[in-house]
Amino acid sequence: MKTLQVERLTRAAFAPFGEVIELDGARHFAINGGTTERYHDLARVDVTEQGGRPLINLFRAQPRALPVDITMLERHPLGSQAFIPLRDEHYLVVVAPAGEFDPAQMRAFWTDSWQGVSYARGVWHHPLLALDRVCDFIVVDRGGEQPNCDEISLTEPWRLQFEITAELVAPA
Repeated sequence: MKTLQVERLTRAAFAPFGEVIELDGARHFAINGGTTERYHDLARVDVTEQGGRPLINLFRAQPRALPVDITMLERHPLGSQAFIPLRDEHYLVVVAPAGEFDPAQMRAFWTDSWQGVSYARGVWHHPLLALDRVCDFIVVDRGGEQPNCDEISLTEPWRLQFEITAELVAPA
């Protein structure tokens, strides 16, 4: 079985696939008479292709048992898709660049607590990979009449390989 090494999720490492949604380093300022701190423009929402419209959803991900084997990926060719966890949870992200799928280009990431991701239009990704318990996510997605989800089955499974170490979870 092929293996895929899990790395820490950072803005730089994830840039080819979309954006990391996090407060650290975000533009922010006070609003509402100073009673609220606004963290502004955390990710681009790209959903209007072919008459699409934004949707706000809640996804409830069931925890996966270890080891995690990757057997399929999906993509959304008409819009981006953003996942924002509602609790301080770690989860795994598996992606591959947009375009023709190349398994050699897959990457896997371990999220720091409170990090979300926004997959760019057409980026291949695995469905949610919650680890320890049920995880809820707000998902900003594309709605519209056209089909917007392609799935691919891998010719052989890839096993995620990682140890939860200080290096994996420590801030950069």
